Amino acid sequence: MIVVIDSKNPFLAEALSPACEVRVLHTPLIDADHLRDADAVIVRSETHVGPRLLEGTRVRFVGTATIGTDHVNTAWLKDEGIGFASAPGSNADSVAEYMAAALLVSAAKTGITLRGSTIGIVGAGNVGSRVARVAGAFGMKVILNDPPLARTTRDPRYRPLEEVMGADMVSLHVPLTESGEDPTLRLWDAARIARMKRGSMLFNTSRGPVVDGHALREALIAGHLRGAVLDVWEHEPSIDVGLLGHVLLGTPHIAGYSLDGKINAARMMFEALVAHFGLGLTWPEPHGVPPAGSGEVTVHAAPDEQGVLRGVVTRCYDIEQDDARLRLTELLAPEERAQAFRTLRAHYPVRREFAATTVKASGATPGVVQTLRGLGFTVTEA
Repeated sequence: MIVVIDSKNPFLAEALSPACEVRVLHTPLIDADHLRDADAVIVRSETHVGPRLLEGTRVRFVGTATIGTDHVNTAWLKDEGIGFASAPGSNADSVAEYMAAALLVSAAKTGITLRGSTIGIVGAGNVGSRVARVAGAFGMKVILNDPPLARTTRDPRYRPLEEVMGADMVSLHVPLTESGEDPTLRLWDAARIARMKRGSMLFNTSRGPVVDGHALREALIAGHLRGAVLDVWEHEPSIDVGLLGHVLLGTPHIAGYSLDGKINAARMMFEALVAHFGLGLTWPEPHGVPPAGSGEVTVHAAPDEQGVLRGVVTRCYDIEQDDARLRLTELLAPEERAQAFRTLRAHYPVRREFAATTVKASGATPGVVQTLRGLGFTVTEA
């Protein structure tokens, strides 16, 4: 059987090669012509899956190595009897660690102390719940909002959306939906932004169209919001550079792009495809996974605990480098800028998750040690 795989899915081709003819293609090449004789295709979020892509092909299984599925016409796949799988939770730790870096850097830029600040988390699934853990490790007060979970669990910890409006920071972790009981398309429109606490900050790592970009830009210019951090944008890859010029941090939709998260997603795709076709393969543990570039980090006692934490996190993931790379595209022509956005994603450098780094906390305060462990680091106190 023939399987087409997006080139941004590591180790998957090697895992399937004993039983499949595997064709690894760059994202723009995944089209109907290249899928004509394929039995299965594994994509990422840039590839829109539906009749235009698959009609006239023999594809019987589609996998997306992403947690979001708004780029896939799942109803059409079901009608056509085509198997489907996604990768919920695969990169949740990656996004949570992106948020840890974003919180620390934005706090430094604006003079905010995270401990004691309030963060509203909209969407408390795989990603949102991990962001809540990160915020808790920083000593922040967390308000969770998730209407579907509130209805199904009746758990009082899920609060109404209006309670989130009074938070110092709001972080969005919802799927992009246009219909149903809880549509999220432009959930954060001009009216919602206006109801946010004056001087608060907005973080979006979910999907660009969840936020009205024009309204957000106006709120930042007017000073209603202290700042914003955006990893996702309306009309990707043709993003609003005017909005980019006003956010605290802007990155090219890479919050979930840790190597560990990609490997998790690849394994989930492997297992779903193997089960669908009854291939009888088992996942081989990947060889040659690069170590964390930060190696072993040593921290000492210091009065500025938030600064110490920022230093450790930056050693593992420097979010400001991602921000700087995206800002280099501001002066390009629109089509060149869109291509540059795609390139930044396609050639994203290796980023390991915090668990791959050991921190030697030599004399660091108990609070710093506790926070580092809460963020997922391996900490020794020798």
